[in-house]
Amino acid sequence: MTSPRVLEVQVKDVICGENVTIIKPSNVYGCELKNGVFIGPFVEIQRNSVIGDRTKIQSHTFICEYVTIGNDCFIGHGVMFANDLFKNGQPDPNPDNWGRTVIANNVTIGSNATVLPVRICEGVVIGAGSVVTKDITEKGIYAGNPAKKLRDLP
Repeated sequence: MTSPRVLEVQVKDVICGENVTIIKPSNVYGCELKNGVFIGPFVEIQRNSVIGDRTKIQSHTFICEYVTIGNDCFIGHGVMFANDLFKNGQPDPNPDNWGRTVIANNVTIGSNATVLPVRICEGVVIGAGSVVTKDITEKGIYAGNPAKKLRDLP
């Protein structure tokens, strides 16, 4: 009988601005956290991701590689980002084939939403439990599976 390989959660190789808070346990590595970022517990942020100034990431959120989140955003509890869409029916080991996600400034994403590789413009609210499958180019409130615009915002 062999022993399993056990890896500890870590904060490693992170470019950090000033006044960044990370609540343990969190697994944050190879990414950039700008000024005033807050990371709640049980969050994973993978390499090649960037989190903008004063953005708050709540507990149990997963931010995969190649996600850029703007300034003054709020990411609710349990939000999942995906970059590999299993286009060939299985995980793709080549990161060059993975999608990229860009979230502009002042975006709020409700708890338990799922965000596929998309671009979301400034000033958008994504409702809790929504699944974002397409780019969002107009400010407003979006919800559902797939997420659709419910109403404009000023």
